[in-house]
Amino acid sequence: MTASLFAASVAAWRATNGIPRPAEPPLDAVVKLSIRAAEGARTADTLGAEREGTGILIDGNGLILTIGYLILEAASVLVMAGDNRIYPASVIGFDHASGLGLLRASPAPSCAPVELGDSDALAELQSLVVAGHEGAGGITGAALVSRRRFTGWWEYMIEDALFTAPPRYEHSGAALFDGEGRLVGIASLWVSDVLGSGMAFPGNMFVPINLLKDVLDDLVRDGRRPGAGRPWLGLNTEQVDGHVVVSRVLPDSPAAHAGLQRGDIILGVGGDSIAGQSEFYESLWGSGGAGIDVTLHIVRDKVVKHLIVQSGDRLEYLLPWRRA
Repeated sequence: MTASLFAASVAAWRATNGIPRPAEPPLDAVVKLSIRAAEGARTADTLGAEREGTGILIDGNGLILTIGYLILEAASVLVMAGDNRIYPASVIGFDHASGLGLLRASPAPSCAPVELGDSDALAELQSLVVAGHEGAGGITGAALVSRRRFTGWWEYMIEDALFTAPPRYEHSGAALFDGEGRLVGIASLWVSDVLGSGMAFPGNMFVPINLLKDVLDDLVRDGRRPGAGRPWLGLNTEQVDGHVVVSRVLPDSPAAHAGLQRGDIILGVGGDSIAGQSEFYESLWGSGGAGIDVTLHIVRDKVVKHLIVQSGDRLEYLLPWRRA
């Protein structure tokens, strides 16, 4: 679903002006995260060696939910609660499919955890509450203006992503609460076109909380979702006029070892043609588990080439974390 530009604008104004005003969420459970990446972290050049964001306490034993990119290859994590007490935390799990990450603070902060809501039950143009830690904007209103598939350039795609307006610029890990003060989403990105209409209408993309529920126990127990990981290539791509264009090849990645280059145009996977990033990911992930050989059909310098990439597991490419 996607609202019209006029309806989205009115809903965003109503949400920020408290008409109607949702229930106040449990703000004590919204905490500040300070993360230092491990020396030699592969993600330091894009995500930074030091990162800040928001986390949300979701149980009484110090379990904290946040957006996963904050905690990739973390060497240390500090949690600052609303009373300014600081707690050390450890990375518990990361789910590349949803983009969510889990931490465990020890000892557990004394505040009450949030209740998980039902992101599937959210209504178009509904007024919601976005909550970050105090230094990241605190609490503001927002309206749900679109729900649709989100496709990212880093081999990432989720269904039913939540798009809200107006935008929050310090958004990483911020909580999205429904009208009853229940957690329904975790902020991932600032986007320039939340309506997907080709017009500039900025806002934020949130990962819906229901993507966590089926894998929460697995992430806590094993650090990842069950089963074989998806085949991962180590590419950044852009969709240009319906074509998938390689914008970056990560160093020492499967794609780099296979000889892919910036500017290559991906025409197909394993003999099947593709017509955009979504089809690229569907074909790639549908071809088997991590470690399989993937045949990419590309155009380089006006010549069609066929490259075989031995796919990998993204978590094995990153520096490991220490489990609590």
